[in-house]
Amino acid sequence: MERESYKGYVLWGHAIAQQAELLEPERYAASGTITLGHKLVEASGILDLFNSEEEAQDVGLAWARAWVDTHG
Repeated sequence: MERESYKGYVLWGHAIAQQAELLEPERYAASGTITLGHKLVEASGILDLFNSEEEAQDVGLAWARAWVDTHG
C-alpha cells in the first residue's frame, strides 16, 4: 500500500494479490482510496490487474489524484 498527500487529501494506492490457479504467476488488482481528516471520502473498487505490486499501487494513486482533481 502506498500513501500520498495531495491537495489536502490522503491518497492510498492498493495492490491486492490475485492468483487464479496455483501454477499461474501472481498478479495484483489495483484500487485507490481517498481520505480527508481520517475519514473515507471515496474508494475505487478494482481498477484492473497488473503484473507488479508497484504498478498496481501507482494506478490506484493515479485514480485517486484524478478523482480529487475532478471532485475535490
